[in-house]
Amino acid sequence: MPSHRQEPDRAASDPVEQVPEGAVRPPRGDLPQPDPPPRPEAANEEPGPDAAGPAAAEDEYTTAIQELEDRWRRALADIDNLRKRHARELERERVVERSRTASAFLPVLDNLELALTHAGADPGAIVEGIRAVRDQAVNVLELLGYPRHAETGVPFDPARHEVVGVVQDPDVEPGTVVEVLRPGYGDGERQLRPAAVTVAKRE
Repeated sequence: MPSHRQEPDRAASDPVEQVPEGAVRPPRGDLPQPDPPPRPEAANEEPGPDAAGPAAAEDEYTTAIQELEDRWRRALADIDNLRKRHARELERERVVERSRTASAFLPVLDNLELALTHAGADPGAIVEGIRAVRDQAVNVLELLGYPRHAETGVPFDPARHEVVGVVQDPDVEPGTVVEVLRPGYGDGERQLRPAAVTVAKRE
């Protein structure tokens, strides 16, 4: 009969590692090893934003949206209050300016009434009275920032003059104002109206 060769026991054939008495035998690689203990710092890590669940995250987002809406409403209210306050201040300034202008013309009206009162007693004096009232009104406009312009013999200025007529005059330079038909008041951006003038031209 054929003889069967038996494989020698590998464990028995492996040399036995001699361990000194009292020492701990190191673990073998073919045996399962226990899991390492958790790191100490892992216990101190804060949970993520979704650790408490989706309900808590939704409440947090809702609260943030409500705070933004409240801030937006307060900003709109502040802007509306500022607009109303500015409108009130502007209207108050307009009232003050109208009152100041009207008060400046009260003496002019007083002198007109005085001239009319004495017109019957001395008809010739009314001309001087009207001239004095005119000069007073011109002075009031100048104090308000609107000086009178009725000069002749000056070059035509489109910013201050309005041509309403042209004449031939050999004695003056062309483009010279020879007659003022209606005085102008004010200068530049504060001009009430330009002076209506007649200008000389070349033949």
